[in-house]
Amino acid sequence: MTAADDGNMTDQIRQIIRDHARLAGDVDALAADADLYSAGMTSHASVNVMLALEDHFDVEFPDRMLTRSVFESIASIEAALIELRSEAAVS
Repeated sequence: MTAADDGNMTDQIRQIIRDHARLAGDVDALAADADLYSAGMTSHASVNVMLALEDHFDVEFPDRMLTRSVFESIASIEAALIELRSEAAVS
């Protein structure tokens, strides 16, 4: 994965959050490590975000990743997706 891919992934995650997290503020104004729950994302909205991420990136979050900390920021979501993609590449 190149740096350009990482930037593109961040943009794609931001778009999914924009579409599914139901945040009142501007997603683009959030730092990558900003707490999405503090920004207004509910646990119900986080499930919608997770499902949209799975669909968009063609991955499935395993039970061990179904935690608040995985979905609390753009950076943590991206780290989880990179981990899932690397695991998929190995198998």
